Amino acid sequence: MLSLPVTLTIAAGAALVNIWLMIRCGQARTKESVSIGDGGSEFVIRRMRAHANFVESAPFVLVLIAALEATGGTNNWLWGLGIVYIVGRLAHGLGMDGGALGKGRMVGTLTSMLTLLGLAGWALARVYTAVL
Repeated sequence: MLSLPVTLTIAAGAALVNIWLMIRCGQARTKESVSIGDGGSEFVIRRMRAHANFVESAPFVLVLIAALEATGGTNNWLWGLGIVYIVGRLAHGLGMDGGALGKGRMVGTLTSMLTLLGLAGWALARVYTAVL
């Protein structure tokens, strides 16, 4: 029997998103001839921030998904939240470039915040309803 299938799947998806964002940063650096830092290029800064924003939230999402799955089992809500988070981070990465896909930034930000809020609330509810 596979343990923590939601966690493993979403963690694998997060790793792929991370690689994609790393590649996009590298492409921006190459295009702008920037080896270290951002070189003052808004294009490089946008790509770097998309990657940094992802790295800032992904660990919390993954830890919460793992803890909830380990303590309560696999369920469709965890799958849904994990998928929404990954799709939101893809939208955010694309949206950070601006232009026609610029709204993806807001969509990604909102889905990440709501996913974190939902997972945190669920974790707290799990602890305090079990205690009562």
